[in-house]
Amino acid sequence: MNLPLFLNLAIALVVCALLYKMQTAHASFTKRVFTGMGLGVLLGAVFQAVYGATSAVVTQTDAWLDIIGSGYVQLLQMIIMPLIMVSIIQAILKLRNASSLGKISAITIATLLLTTVVAACIGILMAKLFSLTAVGLTASAAEVARGHYMDTKLATAQQISLPSTILSFLPTNPFLDMTGARKTSTIAVVLFSIFIGISATGIAGKKPEVFTSFNQFINVAHVIVMRMVTLVLRLTPFGVFALMTQVVAGSSLDSIYKLIDFVLASYSALFLMFCVHLLLITAIGLNPLRYVRKIFPVLAFAFTSRTSAGAIPMSVQTQTSRLGTPEGIANFAASFGSTIGQNGCAGIYPAMLAVMIAPTVGIDPFTMQFLLPLVGIITIGSVGVAGVGGGATFAALIVLSAMNLPVALAGLLISIEPLIDMGRTALNVSGSITAGTVASRVLGETDLAVFNSDAVVNLDGDEQVA
Repeated sequence: MNLPLFLNLAIALVVCALLYKMQTAHASFTKRVFTGMGLGVLLGAVFQAVYGATSAVVTQTDAWLDIIGSGYVQLLQMIIMPLIMVSIIQAILKLRNASSLGKISAITIATLLLTTVVAACIGILMAKLFSLTAVGLTASAAEVARGHYMDTKLATAQQISLPSTILSFLPTNPFLDMTGARKTSTIAVVLFSIFIGISATGIAGKKPEVFTSFNQFINVAHVIVMRMVTLVLRLTPFGVFALMTQVVAGSSLDSIYKLIDFVLASYSALFLMFCVHLLLITAIGLNPLRYVRKIFPVLAFAFTSRTSAGAIPMSVQTQTSRLGTPEGIANFAASFGSTIGQNGCAGIYPAMLAVMIAPTVGIDPFTMQFLLPLVGIITIGSVGVAGVGGGATFAALIVLSAMNLPVALAGLLISIEPLIDMGRTALNVSGSITAGTVASRVLGETDLAVFNSDAVVNLDGDEQVA
C-alpha cells in the first residue's frame, strides 16, 4: 500500500470515526446523513484536486471505499425481499378485505403513472427552453463504446411490449424472484406475498387455529426483519459518505462543462417535478415543508446510491415512522414505485433524450404528431423499468426504439450520466413516497398525529425532535 493511498484511507477512517461518535452522542439521523454527505463531497473534491479524477490513487481509494459504499447498498438489497414479504402478508392479514387491497393498488399505480405523464411533459418543456439538441455533438471513444453497447441492447428493448411486461410480473418461480434475478422480481414477490396473505385469510374461518399460528409466525418474522432493517439503516451515514466521496472524486469536470446545458435542463426538470410532488402533498391537506424535512434522509441516500430498489427499506421506514402511512400501503408504494412510473429515469430522461435526438434525423420534436405518441410510449414504457443502475438506459432504449430514433446517440451523455442519475433516483424515490402518502390520505389511513409530531422516531430507532 503506497503512502498517498494510506493517507486517503486514514482520512476516510477519521471521518467514519466522527460519524460513529455522532451516533453514540445520539445526534439526529438527518444531521448524521447530511454530515456524511457534506464530508463526502469535500473529501471527493480534495482527492480530485490533488490526484485527478482518473489517477491510479483515486481508483485504488475508490476500491477500498467501495467496501463501505457498495457494501451498505448490498446489505439493503439483502433485506428488501424479506421486508416486502412479511410486511405485505401481515398487512393483508390485518385487512382481511380484498376490496381495500384493490383500492390501495389502484390509487398507488394511478398516482405513479399520472406523475410520469407530468414528468415527461416537464422534460419536453425543459428540452425546449434550453434548446437541447444532439446535432453537432462529437463523441469520444468512451461515448462511442457506450453507443455500441446501447445498440446491442436494442433488440431486447424492441421485444418488450405492455402485455409481455405485465406477464413478467407473475412469479412463475417465486424462490428465484426472491433472489432478485429478474428486473420485475420485486413486483413478482409482491404478488406472491399477496397470494399467501389472501390464502391465509381464506382459512381464518374454517381453520382458526392454523390461521392463528400462521399469524403469530408472521408477527414474529416481522419483528425480526424490522430489527434487521434498523441495524442496516444505522450504517446509512457511513454509506452515504463513501458513495458521495467516490462520485465526486471520479467526476470529470471537463465533461460536465461540455454538456452543462443538459445537466442544467435535467436538474431544472427534476426540481419542477419535485415541486409537483409537493403540490400533491399540499392538495391532500398535508404540510409540504414538514413532509420534505421528514423524507430528506431517504432522498439523500437515493441521491448518493443511485438505486431506487435499494432505497425500499428506508422508504418504508420513513413512510411508517415519520409520515404516518400504514405499513401495508408503504410497502406497496415503495415496491411498485421501484419498477413502475419512475418519474426521473422513465419519465423526464427519455423525454429529454427523444427531443434532443429527433433533430438529428430531420424530425421536428415540437409537433403534436411527435409529442403525443412520445408521452404515451413513455407512460407505457415506464412499467417494469428496474429500479437499479441502468434502469434509465433501458427506459431510453424502449422509447427511442419505439419512436424510430437512433439509440446510439444516447451514448453521448455517458460522461455526465452519474451526475444526472443521482437526481433522477432521488426523484424516483420521492415519487413512490408521494404515491404512498396520497393513497394513505385518500383512504383515510394516515396517522396525522405521527405526521404532525415534531418528536419523530429516527430511521435507526432513536427518538429525536425533528
